[in-house]
Amino acid sequence: MSGSGERLVPAECGRLAAGLRELKDRTGLSLAALGERTPYSKSSWERYLNGKKLPPRQAVDALCRLAGEPADRLLALWELAEQSWSGRAAAGEPSPQTPPPVVPPPVVPPPVVAEPERRPFLVRRVLLSAAVAVLVVAGVVAALVLASGGSGAGGRDRDPANPIAAASYPQSYEPGCRGTECEGADPTQMGCGAQGMLVTLLQRRAAGGQRVEIRYSEKCGAVWVRSMNLRLGDHVVLTLPGADAKELKAASQRDTELYLSTAMTATKDPEKARVCVLPAGGSPECFVPQSPAPRV
Repeated sequence: MSGSGERLVPAECGRLAAGLRELKDRTGLSLAALGERTPYSKSSWERYLNGKKLPPRQAVDALCRLAGEPADRLLALWELAEQSWSGRAAAGEPSPQTPPPVVPPPVVPPPVVAEPERRPFLVRRVLLSAAVAVLVVAGVVAALVLASGGSGAGGRDRDPANPIAAASYPQSYEPGCRGTECEGADPTQMGCGAQGMLVTLLQRRAAGGQRVEIRYSEKCGAVWVRSMNLRLGDHVVLTLPGADAKELKAASQRDTELYLSTAMTATKDPEKARVCVLPAGGSPECFVPQSPAPRV
């Protein structure tokens, strides 16, 4: 834990922060604007969005309302993050106020006057305890360095000429999967869709107004499709050579009002991805990436 009370958060908290950043980007609001429209300050939002501090449940609900997003999914992520943050997930304790157990550093025993034949054993014991203490201190220092990170940027500036540019937010967590582990997984829940962790290889609008994006995360080693403006009954299909197709469908009126994403396909050749829009009662339209697009 750092001097400001912040610490390196568990993976569940990082995935919650990734979902919050995606909603923040959707609103188009700066950190200062979020501070004006919610009971939480600009600096508090910076810590919540960077995954350096667990946000209150009410802050998650407030951001969902600003983005026009149903709060059920992110509140479920918040429950998991809160359990990991409080230590209840590991200890099985019901109280959310119970902090995780603190393991004290090993104590080096005081010098002992011993018989000559016992001295080699005592020397080895003292040296072993000292070595363990050094390793504990080194681990604490490494955790503090990883948690320090620096302040995240509140803007949405991008460099269109460099899709591999640094993320606007420092990444203080790792994604939930890599490579083949990501096959069939949800990109948002795994943290692969966080700002600064992906490139948009293609953005197209079909004849019926449906919008599709092919997205790729090099850190996760996976590609997926995000779509919006679908009509009821529309299908969107992602295909890559040698991989199972990934499909999404606008099955309800609510689906036509939200961003929908396919499951991920693990790949080292994202440029071979192909997305097809299959409108209800219309002709299919298919698209493939032509050139790298700006990081989103």
